[in-house]
Amino acid sequence: MIHKKSRQESRAKRHYRMRRHLSGTAGRPRLAVFRSNKHIYAQVIDDAAGHTLAAASTMEKAIAAALETTSNVAAAKVVGETVAKRAKEKGIETVVFDRGGYLYHGKVQALADAAREAGLQF
Repeated sequence: MIHKKSRQESRAKRHYRMRRHLSGTAGRPRLAVFRSNKHIYAQVIDDAAGHTLAAASTMEKAIAAALETTSNVAAAKVVGETVAKRAKEKGIETVVFDRGGYLYHGKVQALADAAREAGLQF
């Protein structure tokens, strides 16, 4: 019998495959994206030290209150702008984008574009 992989298993496999080549340093941290059915999360991570330097998500009351729903492209744009603003406050200008095994499309692309427009360089 053939075992069919779930979407989550396939995404995790793509993410691990990408992470072999991507890693964040203090000078150029990693902007990691995670999407669930209801929310979207973004973190700026220094993998060398194992620390999260900046983060934003639709779980935050301030962000969620400004949105009609937390699971659409508009929400992803707000999270992208917020995480970029918080990273810039910490002096972070350039990042490595980690799409988390998701396709660079829709919400993930909107988050990345908003972060770029807010001043982060990929």
